Amino acid sequence: MQGIKNLTQGPINRQLFNLAMPIMATSFIQMAYSLTDMAWVGRLGSEAVAAIGSVGILTWMSGSISLLNKVGSEVSVGQSIGAQSQEDARSFASHNITIALIISICWGTLLFIFAEPIIRIYELEDHITANAIQYLRIISTGLPFIFLSAAFTGIYNAAGRSKVPFFISGTGLILNIILDPLFIFGFGLGTNGAAYATWIAEASVFLIFVYQLRCRDALLGGFPFFTRLKKKYTRRIFKLGLPVATLNTLFAFVNMFLCRTASEQGGHIGLMTFTTGGQIEAITWNTSQGFSTALSAFIAQNYAAGRVERVLRAWYTTLWMTGIFGTFCTLLFVFFGNEVFAIFVPEQAAYEAGGVFLRIDGYSQLFMMLEITMQGVFYGIGRTIPPAIISISCNYMRIPLAILFVRMGMGVEGIWWAVCITTVAKGLILLSLSLIHISEP
Repeated sequence: MQGIKNLTQGPINRQLFNLAMPIMATSFIQMAYSLTDMAWVGRLGSEAVAAIGSVGILTWMSGSISLLNKVGSEVSVGQSIGAQSQEDARSFASHNITIALIISICWGTLLFIFAEPIIRIYELEDHITANAIQYLRIISTGLPFIFLSAAFTGIYNAAGRSKVPFFISGTGLILNIILDPLFIFGFGLGTNGAAYATWIAEASVFLIFVYQLRCRDALLGGFPFFTRLKKKYTRRIFKLGLPVATLNTLFAFVNMFLCRTASEQGGHIGLMTFTTGGQIEAITWNTSQGFSTALSAFIAQNYAAGRVERVLRAWYTTLWMTGIFGTFCTLLFVFFGNEVFAIFVPEQAAYEAGGVFLRIDGYSQLFMMLEITMQGVFYGIGRTIPPAIISISCNYMRIPLAILFVRMGMGVEGIWWAVCITTVAKGLILLSLSLIHISEP
């Protein structure tokens, strides 16, 4: 097939590494959008950070929904490539893009209309709430760019060409870095300036993807962006992507509850600590997500081609690599939590509270990487439901655990321990299931 890389032959370690590095870098770039905003807005004070942090949960939820078509593209297109079915690969690509556009318009409209009641859930001060509402409404109008770019990224990953999304997303990040200080301080727009800068960067990424696919690339021999939906392809995409999107969306709902609890226990500092700490924790999450996505794409092609021995070797290699990095992140957060947090929010009360969060959360970093890496195994073979069930169950256990620990007098730190304990549980359970599944004949 034109414009793809065959992952069913050749050296496994090199293929995994070459596939994972651009995906991981792309994930870091996407994370850097939020961290760049956070770093610049942090200079405005902890209240401004709390405002965009409250929206950050909704941005995360939006990204979670977009996984329906990102994962749907990676698995459906990847398995079609492995099965040597070019027609199916093109049809799945077109269907994923069409579905992404429909969902993004519906979701963005809901967030724009109901921005005020959603933000008031956090019970922040009135001026912080007003800033957050304006920020959310600006961001919501750019969601089609995010959803469509996620679908494009999934298609390229499935084709083994993960470098293309990396370079395109990197261009968007550079633009965001340049525009952030200009809009926030140069034009005096404050938190709204961060939203406008991100909107322009995301729109630029989308337009570059369109240019790449229409003018420079003949990926899969060319395919239409939009098509009339057919039941055969639509059902398969939802079967593959919906469990993943549901898992991450429900996770965001859990975090909305924990954010409110953190706000009740620690005011805007408590909310800021949880949301900013979560962004910093994305260092671990995005690294493991890069390996997991590469493993999923690699397994999708090899599993469909019947190359089971390559699936096993890729699984062991990825597990070893993520284990090393997970240990590094644990040491970094546990011993240098204050210093890491202060990079983004230099206010003393903020980085001291953030340091406590990172130290507690640090104990779970290795297990988080295990969880996400094991998800890649299941996604690659088309079994997206088991990891979703496990993760959803453990994530929702955070709510009663957090309430219990708070009532025991642990305060806001009880929430951090609830997060840590459930993350450890998810990693251990999914690792055990993967070992059982991999050992099956």
